[in-house]
Amino acid sequence: MQRLGPRMLKRDFDPGFYVEHFVKDLGIVLEECRRMKLSVPATAQAYMMYELMMAQGKGRMGTQGLLTVLEEMNRTQVRTY
Repeated sequence: MQRLGPRMLKRDFDPGFYVEHFVKDLGIVLEECRRMKLSVPATAQAYMMYELMMAQGKGRMGTQGLLTVLEEMNRTQVRTY
């Protein structure tokens, strides 16, 4: 939050790490967890949210771009005061 929070507030979604790469990595994590019979529901939820972001054509944004998905889901936009 210290690094990406200010970028979110400035609407700076340029990648430090692409969402499309993050989804690939989370998929590997989830597959390994399945293999080990581990339950990681928060990781699975994060994967689903970032997959939604990819489906919206935002795979080349930085991971902080998830804010845009949450804003759309809630029909609002984060504002600074």
